[in-house]
Amino acid sequence: MATSDRVVTVQGREQLDALLADYDRVLVMVRTAGCTICQSMAPILDTVARATDAAVVEFNPREDLDAVADLGVRSVPTFLLFVDGDEVDRRADGFVPTAELVAFVDGP
Repeated sequence: MATSDRVVTVQGREQLDALLADYDRVLVMVRTAGCTICQSMAPILDTVARATDAAVVEFNPREDLDAVADLGVRSVPTFLLFVDGDEVDRRADGFVPTAELVAFVDGP
């Protein structure tokens, strides 16, 4: 499926799994509403969505805490990169500059 040039927000694992099935390459930022670093990443995610072939997703699992455990997320923001539905890489080191995040998405 063709990717969108905008960030998609999902609230639960079901929505996330549907996107993983629909797109070849998906960048997921796991976030929480009160995370200031996550908020500062919003314009960077917009740029990544336009600059790469990946679908870019913000996932706030507030309604689906089991998804946090399933994905092994221990801090926010956590960036998960999926290719063909499989997780191939992750970053959980806070703020990521635009060029680094684009390289991360285009990498493996």
